[in-house]
Amino acid sequence: MDFFRSLVHRLQSRYASLDHTNFKRNVLNALPFWIGAFTTGLVAVCYASLFSWAEQATAYLYHQSPYLFFVLTPALFLLAWWLVQRYAPFAKGSGIPQVSAAIELANPRDKHLVNRLLSIRVACVKVLSSLVMVLGGGLIGREGPTIQISASIFKKINDLLPEWYPKISRQNMIITGAAAGLASAFNTPLGGIVFAIEELTKTHFSYFKSALLTGVIIAGLTALNLLGPYLYLGYPQLGTVPVWIVFFVLIAAVLTGLAGSYTGQLILYILARKAAIRKRYKQVLYVLACGLFIAALGLIDHRMFGSGKEIMTDALFSGHNSLEWYVPLLRILGSVVSFSTGAAGGIFAPSLSAGAGIGEVIAGMAGLPHTAANLVVLCGMAGFLTGITRSPFTSSILVIEMTNSHTVIFYLMLTALTANLVAKLVSKHSFYDVLKVRYLQEVQTAAP
Repeated sequence: MDFFRSLVHRLQSRYASLDHTNFKRNVLNALPFWIGAFTTGLVAVCYASLFSWAEQATAYLYHQSPYLFFVLTPALFLLAWWLVQRYAPFAKGSGIPQVSAAIELANPRDKHLVNRLLSIRVACVKVLSSLVMVLGGGLIGREGPTIQISASIFKKINDLLPEWYPKISRQNMIITGAAAGLASAFNTPLGGIVFAIEELTKTHFSYFKSALLTGVIIAGLTALNLLGPYLYLGYPQLGTVPVWIVFFVLIAAVLTGLAGSYTGQLILYILARKAAIRKRYKQVLYVLACGLFIAALGLIDHRMFGSGKEIMTDALFSGHNSLEWYVPLLRILGSVVSFSTGAAGGIFAPSLSAGAGIGEVIAGMAGLPHTAANLVVLCGMAGFLTGITRSPFTSSILVIEMTNSHTVIFYLMLTALTANLVAKLVSKHSFYDVLKVRYLQEVQTAAP
């Protein structure tokens, strides 16, 4: 009893000695992050629902008449491109390079430039343009856009803080917003944290770990409570895999690493050539041509439209690995064309679906049993995403959390690291890094 009395006395003494001023300051510092995370969760859920409805509408129209898309796709691609060009030029593409550029510009000298990359206006245009794109059959994802949207929300909250409020790092707010966006988009909290550390910042983690962790948790819980407990892709059967499967894992790692890296390089090449087009009517013609190309792909196979989630789920849960060899190739070409239009749309989900397709083709050609084939499919997803992003840990953690495949973590990390090494043979710089530099140049050149 004496021990417990002594313990209670110590706790009372410690509470009495607390500096309530510091406690109040800590709460005030945390409050903007909590508000931003809750708002991000709500917006991410609404955006995901709208994106899903748009994909369903595309499927419905396709079943009415595939030929309808030879009119619909070019028209909607042009509308999606025009929305970006007219209202928010930096809402184009994925959004991740813009966030990286904004983090670099979030300093007292250049902070006025961040508004061009992150704002409520940019977020609204991002949503509208990407929804129009996917309705037209564009091969895009919502994950990259969700990251830019969430970073814009956090940045706006930071801007609204009054003068008397304790100073909060704009850079930390943007980083936390981006991480919370990815976590709520994929329902992958660890993926959001690793993404922030690996991809977005070189700042020491200890400087903002509390804000980052709480932001990811609140955003994730908000999305989870609204959508219910779910995995992005479900629970694929894995079981016990044979030792020799590592041979096919390495094949998938090499092929997807090369494919992902070359996909990024092709997009960058097209964007560079497209930037040289100064006449507006030629830009319009290019967007219309992209729309016709996607419509033609859809006529070949309806799986050419949208984010590609159907390909991933079929590969993991159909029980048969009979995907035609040309499907991943056409998916890659379709995502390159869709991204190069200059409208809004991410490349995370299309990369995952392309990697899943390559993995399924490898498994089918090798005649692998279902559980072994699933492992190769998952490795293909991690490998392709690593090839284009050069973020091996983020890629492997995302695939693990999307499928609850913790038992094969070592195979996925082996794939991601191998794909990263192979991708570096193609180019030393990642797709996002090159785009970040271009956006920095553009925003600084466009500044008044």
